[in-house]
Amino acid sequence: MIKELKKNIKFAWKYAKDEKFKIIGLGICTFLHIIISVVAPLVSAQVIVKLTDNQLKQVFYLAVLLFIINIIRRMLDYLCSYFSQVTYRETFTRLQLDLGRTILKLKNSCVDENSSGVFIQRLTGDTGKIADVFNLINFHLLDILTDIGIFGAVFVIDVRIFAYLILMVLIIGFLERKKINVITEKDKILRKENENVSGFIGELVRGVRDIKMLSAEKSFLTSLQGRLVSLNQKRYDMSSTGRNYQLGIGSLHEIFDLTMIALMLYLISINELTVALALVVHNYLGRASYAVNSYSHLLEQLKNFNLSANRIFDIIYSNEFPKEKFGKKHLDKVNGNFEFKNVTFSYKDDEVVLKNLSFKVKPNSTVAFVGKSGAGKTTIFSLLCKMYEPTEGNIFIDGIDIRELDRESIRDNITIISQNPYIFNVSIRDNLKLVKEDVTEEEIVEACRAACLEDFISSLPSGYDTIVGEGGISLSGGQRQRLAIARALVQKTKIILFDEATSALDNITQTKIQQAIENMKEDYTILIIAHRLSTIINSDRILFLSDGKVMAEGTHDELLNNCQDYRDLYDAEIEK
Repeated sequence: MIKELKKNIKFAWKYAKDEKFKIIGLGICTFLHIIISVVAPLVSAQVIVKLTDNQLKQVFYLAVLLFIINIIRRMLDYLCSYFSQVTYRETFTRLQLDLGRTILKLKNSCVDENSSGVFIQRLTGDTGKIADVFNLINFHLLDILTDIGIFGAVFVIDVRIFAYLILMVLIIGFLERKKINVITEKDKILRKENENVSGFIGELVRGVRDIKMLSAEKSFLTSLQGRLVSLNQKRYDMSSTGRNYQLGIGSLHEIFDLTMIALMLYLISINELTVALALVVHNYLGRASYAVNSYSHLLEQLKNFNLSANRIFDIIYSNEFPKEKFGKKHLDKVNGNFEFKNVTFSYKDDEVVLKNLSFKVKPNSTVAFVGKSGAGKTTIFSLLCKMYEPTEGNIFIDGIDIRELDRESIRDNITIISQNPYIFNVSIRDNLKLVKEDVTEEEIVEACRAACLEDFISSLPSGYDTIVGEGGISLSGGQRQRLAIARALVQKTKIILFDEATSALDNITQTKIQQAIENMKEDYTILIIAHRLSTIINSDRILFLSDGKVMAEGTHDELLNNCQDYRDLYDAEIEK
């Protein structure tokens, strides 16, 4: 455990080191607090002794001294709280931000394989335990050092009472350690279960409209009930284990306290302990009898810290959560030509999606991809954006393999507008600012006008400041797609990918969007995936895909004459 703790403390220090002076201040306050915690009971005992002897003047002086000591203690408590809270706040923020940054760098395949609960729980729960470790160590160190001071004072008063306290600590410490080991193992299982439930609840909330439309409330609630019952049963089992141990250990504490009083009475009866010293020991007794709690609580919290740190460490550093890798070459300006050369791709162990695929796209051209569902059209876009990497083959942008390009050269120059774009739960204006912080009001209006969204926005009471809800829930499917198109127009990337981006639009709006695309053709390289062939008949080239291969290519007219499958798709659309 020591080696693991050392590694994790070093990991936590990376985020806390900027607060080192506050941590030092916390340590100084803690040291002073220890001195006061040892001295205060001695003064309190003297008050009782002097009061018993009717030395009222001395009692007053001691009371004033005790008042000063307690005021200082209060001030130290305030400073300790201030230093610890600021340290926690800043460390927590840095750690959460770094973890959030890392999650955004994970490979899409990694995100696909894990539920959202895995990341949510670690981002919101485990980070707090790591951020608080220095305050935790300081707090329990205060207790432990105070206890050491108290045990030293008891040793001076009477060696036999000291030996008895040491025996008590060893017995209770053994039981506490056993309890912690059992609970830690149960906590590992509980956290994993909690991640699964959080992921399911996230899906339930995001899919609430579809659940209602499918009248699937009962089945979802049944599934949720099963998961919650399982989770809460595990939580109850862990609490029950702690409760059972606590009952036994607590009862043992009471036995030790009773026996201690009996021992002191015996020593007084044989004149080997004065009443005054017995009062001092009794003042210490409550603290001394629970001294082992300081150690056991520290051990328990450190095990929790190790567990949380390992879970965060795995995401940031381990191969269990693989990160996207980019090259070092940077393109200041992308011309917009690219090539797929003998590209093969499959999602993990699934069936091959693309098979030895090759094609080229020239700058400022408009190329469409058509074919039946599952032909690999959307996968081409994902590979071009480097959301996934080809199993075999190469992809080039301006003659450079995308494996050699840095993130900015790829992502800052390609925009993808999907069939179901994600709209963020902020205002329309802020959705557009997300892709370009310095966008002007004129650019926003121009982009929304080109995306045929301006009239709709003008009809809203709050206009561009309207909050659209999580996932753009307050917008229709067509409005979400038009907002996504406006977002792409604001970003002004050289390459724009339309993945069924007009599928939810009515014919009139679709015509306007087609005109907007036509207006963009001279300045952008545009790729379009469409089931409606009417949206791509003016494309410079159309690639017809089937089973992950290019079966035919050419203009709309050429494919009507040379590709029977394309003609069948076109005829079927006309008949509708």
